[in-house]
Amino acid sequence: MYVLELGGEDDAFAAREAASAAADVSIVGPGLATATAINRDRVRTLAYTHRASEMIGRADATVDGARALLSASTLDRQGTVAVRARDVRGSADIDTQAVERELGDVLVDRGFTIDLDDPDHEIRAVFARGEPSGDVDADPADTSILGWLAAESRRDYGERKPTDRAFFQPGSMDPLLARALVNIAGAAPGRTILDPMCGTGGVLVEAGLVGARVLGSDAQARMVRGSRDNLAQFLGTDGDYGVVRGDATRLPFAGDATDSDEDASSNSRSWPVDGVVFDAPYGRQSKIAAHDLDDLVAGALAEARRLAPRTVMVADRSWAGTAREVGWEIESSFERRVHRSLTRHVLVLE
Repeated sequence: MYVLELGGEDDAFAAREAASAAADVSIVGPGLATATAINRDRVRTLAYTHRASEMIGRADATVDGARALLSASTLDRQGTVAVRARDVRGSADIDTQAVERELGDVLVDRGFTIDLDDPDHEIRAVFARGEPSGDVDADPADTSILGWLAAESRRDYGERKPTDRAFFQPGSMDPLLARALVNIAGAAPGRTILDPMCGTGGVLVEAGLVGARVLGSDAQARMVRGSRDNLAQFLGTDGDYGVVRGDATRLPFAGDATDSDEDASSNSRSWPVDGVVFDAPYGRQSKIAAHDLDDLVAGALAEARRLAPRTVMVADRSWAGTAREVGWEIESSFERRVHRSLTRHVLVLE
């Protein structure tokens, strides 16, 4: 069993992304989830999971509870150890330095050598009280969890701020959210991710950085050029990517030769791409090139269904009804507040 330290303000969304790198993810408290297994390499690519640790055990959210737990636990490690304590979101009102001293004393008593600078192993002690955030069906927590650190995510998103890219347009999605969306869509080495409205290419960059092959399309030539520049900046000029100019309702990518309503729902179907991610244009009255917004979104969703078994769509409102009309099922949905006048709606479609 593993404990996951979640990030962001929506535990449900973080746990959904974590499920791309872990099995049987279950939220157990604010900012905390458990999993029965993890892919350590995939955990390192997650946006809203900071760490995964192999669980030692659980106790109540007190220093005494954590100390008693560690004292009674079998510790199957050799070498030097450090203890790192965290009060998740300040919810447990715990003195983390006191925790680290107390647990360090237990380890010394049991023959371990403490090394705070370069330890062979790290014990994570996380404390949480209260209710998880987001649309979560979980009881309020009062828990401490101890675990051996197994994997940490790489926190390098500040290096890819939209304003620092070779090509920038206002409204570009931040890389943290883009990474989470491509992970949910299934981005990984050996898989192909498509963004049919790729804009400046931020989604494609994040999918490429986790090892996926990426394909993009945009109706505007300058976006195609800019997206290619951004991909070259972060993935290199010989990366496994391609961007073309095209209409999201009539994409220039071949579907399965047996494409039909029956085959579209078949588990045995051979799909040309593994996942689609797109950020729909915002504004109820928007008109984009030759399409009204409703027609554009419906057409893009139909094309995504032709090409892939999963789509992750972002918009300023829910398009669940339209998605169902073209044959998708809603696997999950989330609302992510950007600022007072903008909430992003995320649909995961299968």
